[in-house]
Amino acid sequence: MKERLSRALENMKKYNDGIMYQECFGFEPDVEYDALVVAPGWKPTKIIKDPAYKVTVLAQHSYFSGYLVEKDGLKVAWAQTASGACNVLDHIIICADMKFKAFLFVGAVGGLTENYEIGDLCTPEECISGTYANHYLDYKLPDFKPFEKIYPNKDYMFEMIDLAKESGYQLRTAKVFNTDSISLEYSHLDEIKATGAELIEMETGIFYTLADAFDIPSIALLAVSDNSATGVPLLGRGDELAQKYVHTRSVVIPDLIFKIAGRE
Repeated sequence: MKERLSRALENMKKYNDGIMYQECFGFEPDVEYDALVVAPGWKPTKIIKDPAYKVTVLAQHSYFSGYLVEKDGLKVAWAQTASGACNVLDHIIICADMKFKAFLFVGAVGGLTENYEIGDLCTPEECISGTYANHYLDYKLPDFKPFEKIYPNKDYMFEMIDLAKESGYQLRTAKVFNTDSISLEYSHLDEIKATGAELIEMETGIFYTLADAFDIPSIALLAVSDNSATGVPLLGRGDELAQKYVHTRSVVIPDLIFKIAGRE
């Protein structure tokens, strides 16, 4: 854990009591999890249909919940949050005190070019931050850098690409723009595309900001759900395309989560 994160946790604990991640998500302090999964909006009880996975509900709240997902002796802590960088920041920073070996983000992403099809599995090679939440981890709020670029650990990213290939999947890389508003991104598509972004979603920038502070191996796994460049909408895309997205979300990504969690 890096100094800026330990400082932030120390300040939080001045005003809050108890084990925060246990109270919010039900995760146990005496368990070392094989992975912590952050999933805005994705409840494993909904997306995982294969009975080989055992899903236990640990805590349920109005817009965030905690789950234990088990398979082949592996234990994955699954934190479902509301959408948006601020929600991921607030609910995942409290997990810094947990014991876990790998840190994963899973979610949907929209296409901005014709190079990405519905159901493609992607990971950011660069996040272009169009959000402000990241900068609450800075020492001073005026240190804000608009459209700051945030990067994953490239060595680990390429290891995960190789792992996916060995498992029969193509994990594609892309430049990803992080937005604060799904509804209003359409009013700024030309500006967003001008940054070089190829995909768009809301939270991977804050995920990789936290990943750097956590100092734990981390990867984001994204399923392409829509594409404004090819005219495939987020709402009303049709059953055939929807099933391609669902297959990646419900079959491919859970499989990769446990392959990553099981690595020595």
